[in-house]
Amino acid sequence: MLAVAFPAAAFGTNCYVLAAGPGEECVVVDPGIGVEQTLRDVLAEHRLRPAAVLLTHGHLDHVYSVTPVCGGTTAAYIHGEDRYRLHDPVAGLAPGTLAMMEQQFGRRATWREPERVVEVTDRQLLALAGLDVEVLHAPGHTEGSVMFGLDEVPDGLPAEEALERTMVSGDVLFAGSIGRTDLLGGDDAAMRRSLRDVVLPLPDSTLVLTGHGPATTIRRERATNPYLRGLTA
Repeated sequence: MLAVAFPAAAFGTNCYVLAAGPGEECVVVDPGIGVEQTLRDVLAEHRLRPAAVLLTHGHLDHVYSVTPVCGGTTAAYIHGEDRYRLHDPVAGLAPGTLAMMEQQFGRRATWREPERVVEVTDRQLLALAGLDVEVLHAPGHTEGSVMFGLDEVPDGLPAEEALERTMVSGDVLFAGSIGRTDLLGGDDAAMRRSLRDVVLPLPDSTLVLTGHGPATTIRRERATNPYLRGLTA
């Protein structure tokens, strides 16, 4: 599997491009703030054509560029419980954060919904761009937070890691940490259930592509992540 990751221009949100190989269709995951030019460069370099945009949740830093990336034809996929967040995620920003963004990018922040939105559900299987993607609902950071699982791993990983599966975790799980639960729609008890019932049962051989920060593995997080200690799958 071809996998390209790069950070957005704000908040360090990771955007991912996944494809069966160069010259194929691809899926774009979490196109955040200011990713458009870098994404165009990645698509041109690998001769890729977006077939879908997958959103791990509806926070602005993960969805800001979804409409221009989708254009008028490509669908955006989001869990039904976060669908409302696509109505206008800019409206939920604190005035200070909005002012900071506008100062950094030199223009007023605006929003327009994608023309095509597909609501996904827990354990749904999606066949997109030659990839089989499983949706795992893992609320806590937001009501509709999901992780996207694939039964393959990116090309070029060290063989000694013995990785067999990839999970794009959004803001559910980070290297050494988890997503915050104190924002609107967050729920600490729901997050603990998601970690126990959705994250811990994953095989140790799972590569985790996180919403912020470096990639990790379930093996590593099971052994070292303080938020997973004391939980029993």
